[in-house]
Amino acid sequence: MTALLRYQAALLLRSQRWIAPLVVYAAFVAVGVRPGDPALDSLGYAAAGLVPQTAWLVRICVTAEPPAARAVAAAAAGPLRVHAAALLTALAGALSAGVAGAAFALLCGDLAGHSPLRAALAGAVAVAVCALTGAAVGAVCSRPLVRGRGLAVLAGGLGSLLAWVAAPSPARRAVTALVESARTGAVPLPLGSLAGAVLLAAAAGTAACLLSARRD
Repeated sequence: MTALLRYQAALLLRSQRWIAPLVVYAAFVAVGVRPGDPALDSLGYAAAGLVPQTAWLVRICVTAEPPAARAVAAAAAGPLRVHAAALLTALAGALSAGVAGAAFALLCGDLAGHSPLRAALAGAVAVAVCALTGAAVGAVCSRPLVRGRGLAVLAGGLGSLLAWVAAPSPARRAVTALVESARTGAVPLPLGSLAGAVLLAAAAGTAACLLSARRD
């Protein structure tokens, strides 16, 4: 699996298609995070931006290989493992961007008496929750479930919006907990949302990998 992850990471880096989602996310954070704003609000904002960015990265990773190269990789390692490696590579890339965004929000924001360590832990959990939720959206809105580019972009956008506003969404719950904690004084760790995001991402990723194994 390590070799597959390196292969997928090399494909992503060489394609340079990661630049667009990274620039969009950086602009999102730069515009929304201002010096002196409550740090917990800024952490929630930086985490929320990972949902569409991760979904975008997932689509990039699962479509990075030409059909011939994908067939060779699937024959050598199995289509299920190849697709899983693509999903994990996208998630790792999104988490890296999220850590940078959260660090920027934490450094620029006003902690207002909150523990820096506690705030950093809460931000890290929210980043993980939103990245996992975005990965779930990307997994079900990309190949092999959704093959057309236009339809995949539309589905990914709508899925990301739903992840932001739907009450059961782990991403919405984690971000809301951070924003509310900026006003209440307590800094809860949204571990329940993290567990929900892990289950959601695992279910969506498993479904996508199994279907990829049948179709590829």
